[in-house]
Order: sequence, then structure tokens, then C-alpha cells
Amino acid sequence: MPDGKPAQAKKSFFDNFKEIMYGMASHDMSRYALRTRASMEHLFILITMGDLIGVPILPPYYSLRLLPYVVPNIATWKRRMLREKDMSDAMF
Repeated sequence: MPDGKPAQAKKSFFDNFKEIMYGMASHDMSRYALRTRASMEHLFILITMGDLIGVPILPPYYSLRLLPYVVPNIATWKRRMLREKDMSDAMF
């Protein structure tokens, strides 16, 4: 092995295997983290902007102060909160 190619190929195989195993182990955790973050964001918008769908929780003053930060998410939030839900939504 004077040129070192088989050792390098062996190393890259183990590196690839290590990366694949890491990806398989952490994929579910990252999906769960993203799902949790989305739920928390929707809950925050519900608490602050609930009066848009008829749930008055906070005084409008605080809602107006947060409005510039929430405006990009209002359309998707309304769609998610007002759509019909069934039992299969809770499973996924």
C-alpha cells in the first residue's frame, strides 16, 4: 500500500457508515423538534391573536404590539386552527 488509497477508501467507508447511522438515529428527533416548535408557535399566536378567531385571552394592546412579528404567520395559523380535524391527525 505505497500510495495509501485502500486505507483512505476504508476510512471513507467507515466515515460514510458513521454518518448514515447518525442520520438514522437523529432523524426522528429532528422531526419531533420541528413539530414541537410549530405547535409552540401556533399556541403563542393563539394566545396573542386569539381574538381573530373569537378567543379573547390577552388584552388587544399586547396583541397590537406583537402584530408586526406575527403577520407573516397569521394566514397559515388561521387555516390550521379552523380546519376540521379527525382522529388520524393526532396519530401523525
